[in-house]
Amino acid sequence: MKESGTPRSDRSISRGAWRKAAAKSTASAVSPGVNHVGRNLHPAGEDGMAEAGMDIAAIKADLAARIAALDVRAPYARACELAPDIDAIRVIAHRSGLNPAVTVAHFLDSALSRGEHGMLIHGWLSLLGDAVACERQDVAACDTFAAACSVRLAG
Repeated sequence: MKESGTPRSDRSISRGAWRKAAAKSTASAVSPGVNHVGRNLHPAGEDGMAEAGMDIAAIKADLAARIAALDVRAPYARACELAPDIDAIRVIAHRSGLNPAVTVAHFLDSALSRGEHGMLIHGWLSLLGDAVACERQDVAACDTFAAACSVRLAG
């Protein structure tokens, strides 16, 4: 069978081989678990504990920086613009075993869904920052933060 004047067997690289070569070059250029900006997408292992290469202090510092950036944007952004960033913080906190932060992120997501926006989000982000900085990761700490969130959500 001929396409564009040359038999398929005479082509230097077939479509399937090209796809495999492209996949190989892409896979080697980007490590698994790292996005195009170089940020680690999966900072903790499957068991919820931080990986050996990334300590909990670095994860907490990254989360604090993300929260601070959200706090700057919050007065001017719509809830639908903040929600993906809150979800990313929740996922990182969950994978890192920062249980109080996961609890507060869920409540903050509920507040955004309710329509809270602007300066009202500042208090939520402050509470989320406290949860990230919390040294305790037990059920009692989660319950304490959940109670604070419930009071805030009830208005």
